[in-house]
Amino acid sequence: MIRSATNARTHTLLRLFQSSTTAIETTSLLSFPSSKPPPSQTLTRTHFRPVNPYSLYFPRTYISHIPIAIKSAISRAKREKTVKNQLENCYLLAAIKCTGFTVKEFQDLRRSLPESSKLTVAKNTLVYKAIRGTPWEVLKPCLTGMNAWLFVHTEEIPKALQPYGDFRKEKKLENDFTGVVFEGKFYGPGEYKQFETMPSPAEIYAEILGASLNPVIGLVGTIQASEGCCYGFED
Repeated sequence: MIRSATNARTHTLLRLFQSSTTAIETTSLLSFPSSKPPPSQTLTRTHFRPVNPYSLYFPRTYISHIPIAIKSAISRAKREKTVKNQLENCYLLAAIKCTGFTVKEFQDLRRSLPESSKLTVAKNTLVYKAIRGTPWEVLKPCLTGMNAWLFVHTEEIPKALQPYGDFRKEKKLENDFTGVVFEGKFYGPGEYKQFETMPSPAEIYAEILGASLNPVIGLVGTIQASEGCCYGFED
């Protein structure tokens, strides 16, 4: 009886093993291949050099090959070229003391100026290099202290200076102009107001035209009057 019971248990275990093997084979036959690519077998280099756990690793820093002196020389040349470009087609150049101006005040003043006027801050040495050997060199006495430079690129000088005139009245500035150059001549601080009221070229031409036409108009009036007198004698 013991042997028959053992044989029965053995047959039961064999049936369970065969059924589980059949289920596994059926599942493998019905499964679809995966769409994901197989994992790469290549190794990825995550460091530029092997990491030594006993040493500190510092990232590599890149240093520019251009020396600082050359960079500063290039920037100075660019600023000097900018000043020279402003001097082209410039009718008036004024030096203004900018000490005491806040950054906001200076920015607001620049925005208020017309397109024909440019206000910039530049070092005196830089400005001197730009005006040296030009008619603007007479501005040399103003190259002291901290200055802002007003370039006027129009013949309508009073209109170009009006925004700064309003700014002066609002801030109650006095003796802020250190000098003005106009038509190759230097004007001191006390002579600046004449540029705020000077007539425009159109007004000057109108005055010249009116002055030249006045004698002609007077002559025509005289002739007409004389003709009227003659007609009176004929009657």
